[in-house]
Amino acid sequence: MRVYDVSMPITTDMQVYKNRDEKRPAFDVTRDHPEGGDGVRESRAHLDVHTGTHIDAPLHMLKDGAGIEQIPLDRLLGPCRVVDLRHVADAIHREDLEPLDVRPGDFLLLQTRNSAESTFNPGFVYLAADGAAYLAERRSAGVGIDALGVERDQPDHATHKALFAAGMVVIEGLRLADVPSGRYWMAALPLPFVGLDAAPARVVLMKTAPAG
Repeated sequence: MRVYDVSMPITTDMQVYKNRDEKRPAFDVTRDHPEGGDGVRESRAHLDVHTGTHIDAPLHMLKDGAGIEQIPLDRLLGPCRVVDLRHVADAIHREDLEPLDVRPGDFLLLQTRNSAESTFNPGFVYLAADGAAYLAERRSAGVGIDALGVERDQPDHATHKALFAAGMVVIEGLRLADVPSGRYWMAALPLPFVGLDAAPARVVLMKTAPAG
């Protein structure tokens, strides 16, 4: 079975949203192996919940929205489609999605030129509000994108709000450069934080569903 890990490695020099220092991970070694003796090594991570590959909770945009722990795991395990949108230069609009024959329940992972970039690009490809509205109309189960944001500098956050209003799951920060377009079985598991607006996630794609 072919497995694709489509998560961003978490390092101190990884790309972070708008290159903001407060979003950059940091790690401290709190205990270490002593010289010449037995011991343990322990570390502490300082991590923004929107670091790298992560899942947004409705609370991210909606004051009374659900926290990350309220997203049922069965919404994060199951079939998905990787769709090739590398020809899109700026925003993904309704007309870019209409040829994809989106069906109710489809979970779409949007593969764009973003996956080929190792540093933050303020002009990253994003999902426009009309594209989000179209996916909501088609009753898509969720959407993932290979950018650190599903939208870009939209003051009203219309993209996020349209997706959350439709009950869709939102995954950001995927790495899809090496994944052929097509259908996969996805496991997208966020850290089990309680009451927070997002959580980093390990996301893997498999060509076939696990046995059993």
